[in-house]
Amino acid sequence: MELVRCVSCNGYGWLEDDFSGVSDDCDWCGGTGYVYRDAAGVDHKIPPADYGQVAATLERLEEERLRELGYTGQAKKPWEQDVRQGTQGGVNPYAAADAPASAGDADGLHPDGG
Repeated sequence: MELVRCVSCNGYGWLEDDFSGVSDDCDWCGGTGYVYRDAAGVDHKIPPADYGQVAATLERLEEERLRELGYTGQAKKPWEQDVRQGTQGGVNPYAAADAPASAGDADGLHPDGG
């Protein structure tokens, strides 16, 4: 049997009801996001006793899934995140502070130059 992404939850491990907003673990994979697929193409939950044996493979599969979603492993400031573009969170609050000081504001603190 091979480990594959759960087709029910697409690897998330949980589902959210569109109408009520209630979320719960996926019934197909039991909340892991992955299942065993047998030779006949039938999916089976991973038994808890197998987790230790398949942990490295699950980690690799999850890393692949996250990369598909655009995760790079590097932290991004809120204004650098694509999902926040066009919102208040997508504006760099320090952009004005990054501008060079004017001639009358040598230390950036005193507008009159003092």
